[in-house]
Amino acid sequence: MRLLLISDTHLPARARELPDQVWREVDAADVVVHAGDWVDVATLDALEARCKQLIAVYGNNDGPALRSRLPEVARVELDGVRLAVIHETGAAKGRESRCDALFPDTDVLVFGHSHIPWDSVTPAGLRLLNPGSPTDRRRQPYCTYRTARISRGRLADVALHELPRRT
Repeated sequence: MRLLLISDTHLPARARELPDQVWREVDAADVVVHAGDWVDVATLDALEARCKQLIAVYGNNDGPALRSRLPEVARVELDGVRLAVIHETGAAKGRESRCDALFPDTDVLVFGHSHIPWDSVTPAGLRLLNPGSPTDRRRQPYCTYRTARISRGRLADVALHELPRRT
């Protein structure tokens, strides 16, 4: 099972559209995970129409139209992997212990908000993944997204992808 992890698309405020490379990943993925801050409903509609399965939440920049369609926290089991998605986990300091307490029955937590890629494992074994943003790099050198695979109940091949700078 191939996963695409994205967050903080901020369309059309930070870019007019998702990069073509991200759309190719959408087409290749079995599951697309979006960790919030869509900003526009059109991106949600486009992803729902194009991807095989979407797991998504709203973020702090998402208004009533998105909040009425998306949860604050999403939880799903994918081929034996217990996955949760939330937009914001708070400050980096103490994140692992906070997430262990909030998500005790979770194997993988995907989050966004900071636009800073993150990949760590908590003391309890929870994998924390932030894909960064495919449209707004902020202080990062590149816009980013992640891909991963789930096979036989395990998360594998987690990769961070850097997008070419827009001109």
